[in-house]
Amino acid sequence: MITYTATPDAVGDSLALSALVGSLPLLTFFAMLLIAKASAYVAGLASLVVSLVIAVVAFGMPTHLALLSATQGAVYGLVPIVWIVVMALWFYRVTVISGRFNDLRSIFDAIGGGDIRIQAMLIAFCFGGLLEALAGFGAPVAITATMVLALGLKPLKTAVVCLIANTAPVAFGAVAIPITTAGNLTGLDPAHIGAVVGHQAPFFAIAVPFFLMMIIDGKRGLVQAWPAALVTGGAFAIAQWWCSTYFSYELTDVVASLVGLAAAIVLLRFWKPKGADDVRRSLDIEAPVPAEALSASRIWMAVLPYLLVVVVFGIAKLWKLGVDIPAKLSATDVKIPWPGLNGELVNAKGKSISSTVYTLQWLSSPGTLLFLTGLIVAIVYSLRDGGGRFPLTLGEAFKEIGRCFYTMRFSALTIASVLALAYVMNFSGQTIAIGTFVAGLGAWFAFLSPVLGWVGTAVTGSDTSANALFSTLQQTAAEKAGLDPHLMTAANTSGGVVGKMISPQSLAIAATAVGLQGKESKIFRAVVLWSLGMLLVLCTLVYLQAHALSWMLP
Repeated sequence: MITYTATPDAVGDSLALSALVGSLPLLTFFAMLLIAKASAYVAGLASLVVSLVIAVVAFGMPTHLALLSATQGAVYGLVPIVWIVVMALWFYRVTVISGRFNDLRSIFDAIGGGDIRIQAMLIAFCFGGLLEALAGFGAPVAITATMVLALGLKPLKTAVVCLIANTAPVAFGAVAIPITTAGNLTGLDPAHIGAVVGHQAPFFAIAVPFFLMMIIDGKRGLVQAWPAALVTGGAFAIAQWWCSTYFSYELTDVVASLVGLAAAIVLLRFWKPKGADDVRRSLDIEAPVPAEALSASRIWMAVLPYLLVVVVFGIAKLWKLGVDIPAKLSATDVKIPWPGLNGELVNAKGKSISSTVYTLQWLSSPGTLLFLTGLIVAIVYSLRDGGGRFPLTLGEAFKEIGRCFYTMRFSALTIASVLALAYVMNFSGQTIAIGTFVAGLGAWFAFLSPVLGWVGTAVTGSDTSANALFSTLQQTAAEKAGLDPHLMTAANTSGGVVGKMISPQSLAIAATAVGLQGKESKIFRAVVLWSLGMLLVLCTLVYLQAHALSWMLP
């Protein structure tokens, strides 16, 4: 049996050269998007080819193992990630074809004081944060982008708004699974890691609503609607800090999202933004049906799908009274040692690495939970049609699933190719070479530590995956450099927060949701400077927390 062990200095025994060569697939991807302006799936496939060549020629990985690594990554991209995204899109489409989404839009119109800037912020930031807390893995962007688009924003602006809004909540997404993963891999207390992240992420939480106002309506948006941005972002940030430090890091985003939304609702009872009508006219948006014209029944039916999302995901992820529901669901996962790969990729001690075992989440997947929730909604809507105003049959609902899969076909190819790229880079040692080189930069490591999380999440589309890649490396490098390993591991998590918006997976999801398939490069160019700017701020913050501002840490 031929075995292979990934090493960081595979190219000429030079770590710097190995890191440079290992970064070529990433450079290819971004060059294809920025310079060639290629579609994301074309960039993903081209980068995959480059990574395969480098794995075999430069890192000495057997060809069949490199190809099998790509197949495992591609399958993981399809299930669960594409499954999650398609079900999120279908869930939203059920509300649209039933006609109920127009009522929900009217409700948000009332909450937002008729101001589309505030409506978009509440949907993308607060509601998106709640979805991130419960589901993650692309579902928040998929759902909120379609909702914000329906408000009347242009597709590109909608995509940018939702991608940037989906930053601060990412570290605690999917019931804080990125932090739990880091704790499991490093042996560090995940609650303490979460508390440190809670002293970093709130800085972005308080700033992001201001960014959204500026993106939506420029300087006018900042001048006229800044109180809503300040109160919403401030409440979210304070709740995020408190919950992660003193209550439960797993529930941080749930609490922060609800507190932020509640704070906005209270503010809007005493303050109304100026210029709402001017914004509508400038964007050529028709005013929706006034919410006060809706009956209590129509309001209830409009919010029912999203209340069910909270209930279903809350039970599936958190319910442990009497019966441990999360454990029961996880017990249904099927572990599949990847044929031809498992046992042939080994660590330095000759033991098979665990990541060659593919986990099929057929019941515990957020995609399946979204399907079950959407099915309940479709059944309810078919029984209660609002007096004939919103007809929906189960047959129409199921036909919509096929349409969603067809709509997602190129996005699915993008996601599969990018995850295949990530697996080849990880298993061959390309990612490890990049990470080890950055970790060896001495005193600068504290400054550059978030870059690893940023790169990891940009490649894989998952902060959890970025922590799986680099958390142990962060811990080891921190201990060698005399730094706090909790801080460096948290920095990896927070780095993923600002890298999520430029990941091919996120770009493909956003493009599909707003109808810009094939134009992911355009979205990428619109968000990349935001991502780099936030990364620079985070790097500076982590460096200061490691030295001059250590008193900030829990």
